[in-house]
Amino acid sequence: MAWLVLGIAVVTEILWVLSLKWAGVQKGWAASLVPITLSFINMGLLAVAMRDLPTGTAYAVWTGLGAVGVVICGAWLFGDRLSVPQLVFMGMIVVGVVGAKLTAPV
Repeated sequence: MAWLVLGIAVVTEILWVLSLKWAGVQKGWAASLVPITLSFINMGLLAVAMRDLPTGTAYAVWTGLGAVGVVICGAWLFGDRLSVPQLVFMGMIVVGVVGAKLTAPV
């Protein structure tokens, strides 16, 4: 169950970062409530996942997959350009995350 919660935390991490860009181009203060809300949800889910997972493993999975997800979504939604070396290194991050998951004691 902790891995599922962590997976949801990764998704909210990606949405949080994307909402920061979105809020930056919106007019009015109300747009800033979206990233603030997502931040609280995100951190809460990470904290719940860390109850049953090793802290370092949970954080590595959360940050690694979050970063890769933001890069992919940034390219898809905002037209951010990606190079082949970037894709290779993101693949290495995913391999590291999978390795951390497979070798975690829980």
